[in-house]
Amino acid sequence: MAATPQKPAAAQKPATATPRRKASRHRGEGQWAAGHFTPLNGNEQFKKDDDGLNVRTRIETIYSKRGFDSIDPNDLRGRMRWWGLYTQRKPGIDGGKTAVLEPEELDDEYFMLRVRIDGGALTTQQLRVVGEISQEFARGTADITDRQNVQYHWIRIEDVPEIWNRLEAVGLSTVTACGDTPRVMIGSPVAGIAEDEIIDGTPALEEMKRRVLGNKAYSNLPRKFKTAISGSPVLDVVHEINDVAFVGVRHPEHGPGFDLWVGGGLSTNPKLGVRLGAWVPLADVPDVYEGVLSIFRDYGYRRLRNRARLKFLVADWGAEKFRQVLEDEYLKRRLTDGPAPAEPVSRWRDHIGVHRQKDGRFYVGFAPRVGRVDGTTLTKIADVAEAHGSGRVRTTVEQKMIVLDVEESQVESLVESLEALDLSARPSPFRRGTMACTGIEFCKLAIVETKARGASLIDELERRMPEFDEPITINLNGCPNACARIQVADIGLKGQLVLNDEGEQVEGYQVHLGGALGLEAGFGRKVRGLKVTADELPDYVERVLKRFEAEREDGERFASWVTRASEEALQ
Repeated sequence: MAATPQKPAAAQKPATATPRRKASRHRGEGQWAAGHFTPLNGNEQFKKDDDGLNVRTRIETIYSKRGFDSIDPNDLRGRMRWWGLYTQRKPGIDGGKTAVLEPEELDDEYFMLRVRIDGGALTTQQLRVVGEISQEFARGTADITDRQNVQYHWIRIEDVPEIWNRLEAVGLSTVTACGDTPRVMIGSPVAGIAEDEIIDGTPALEEMKRRVLGNKAYSNLPRKFKTAISGSPVLDVVHEINDVAFVGVRHPEHGPGFDLWVGGGLSTNPKLGVRLGAWVPLADVPDVYEGVLSIFRDYGYRRLRNRARLKFLVADWGAEKFRQVLEDEYLKRRLTDGPAPAEPVSRWRDHIGVHRQKDGRFYVGFAPRVGRVDGTTLTKIADVAEAHGSGRVRTTVEQKMIVLDVEESQVESLVESLEALDLSARPSPFRRGTMACTGIEFCKLAIVETKARGASLIDELERRMPEFDEPITINLNGCPNACARIQVADIGLKGQLVLNDEGEQVEGYQVHLGGALGLEAGFGRKVRGLKVTADELPDYVERVLKRFEAEREDGERFASWVTRASEEALQ
């Protein structure tokens, strides 16, 4: 007979003793390195069921032949992102229903398709193909993003295989342009050509791509993973808000290399990246990159989606522990201590205008309106570039473009040809500094319009304040997710529904003021209760900029003025 089990000691204490809290089973954060391989949410489950990279075969052999209704829901709203595809918003659904309707009610039977353009590097042949695809398959849409990509809309699933064939024939791809993967690797758009460049990161970027794109060792990350590398002294890749960034520096003993940053990101929990204090030579960048990427894969938090970005792990660990794990477990060697980047040499980081290259030729940066172009315009840009002797163009992280390799004798003619396409190489501060996300026109998360609103705001401010000549950034976002980097803009506008003077619910924006990257990087100030309707937006921006002009001290930046301005002055 089995012995009668004894009561645990705690149960034999007198009734007057303080009771212990009931123990709960802690599930951990879903970190693979801690042995937590059981999927803890639906996203982790569908990734375990089948690698997202495998969906391409189903798209080519089943979905493109049988149509939209044949698509498995876990592919439609999950794995298809591994190949750059998101369903777009069904027309006619207002912003008040964004968070109310189920995904299938918001889905249109068309897709956004993102073409990854690592480093923003395109030949004119590639650009022409991108433009032709837009015209033939995307109703002319082709937006330049703030991560150097191009995004199409109105894509039918039936056309996707042919689009892939055409892109891949010229060396372009949509692989892991979305999804829980290594996204596009942004790089200096003037890498290898700028006169003032510290170091050219192109060889490292190309090797990083070779190692990870399409590699199933890195196709199941906790969330998206954003990468930046630049050797430019203007700090032109928003390194502070990437998961990993390599920033050009000169080591006093070892010469040019890169300063290593990790853990940046915005969205609803913004965090600036932190320096690990490590100097990385060009040849070692791919190894270090793979190490950081592997830490995220193995130690990243997979239990809750809203804590699954690398920034949360870095915040919990701190820079010292992160560097130690990187060195001890992944690199198996110590990194060299190194200096921090110098302050950016320019308050503009977009390369707009005419600039001399190191080979004596010139590059010309120009500004579309809020990144909105179309396929016809892209093919014309390719034509104009070639007509002026160039075979290379670049996209930037500010939704701008650059033509490279222009002879001095061709510069003015090129600038005039671009102006004829409404692409200014000498834009106003408003056109140069205004950025907008996709907005409610196509995005299922958006609450308000952004692209058209941003374009009309530029026109109004140019008309009302033609003499304003200070660098200013105005970023419009359609929802709280910060795709347009509202927290780090001089004037950040977060879309939401607000009440107008008649008490009606209308499109509007919560205002963030005084954010910045580069010089004195930090997040914008939210003034208590400061919201504006979309119709009031030009009046508000004009008012606050005129107060800045009236109150600023000599050489003072807008962001610096905001920190000392009264709330009344910011209303």
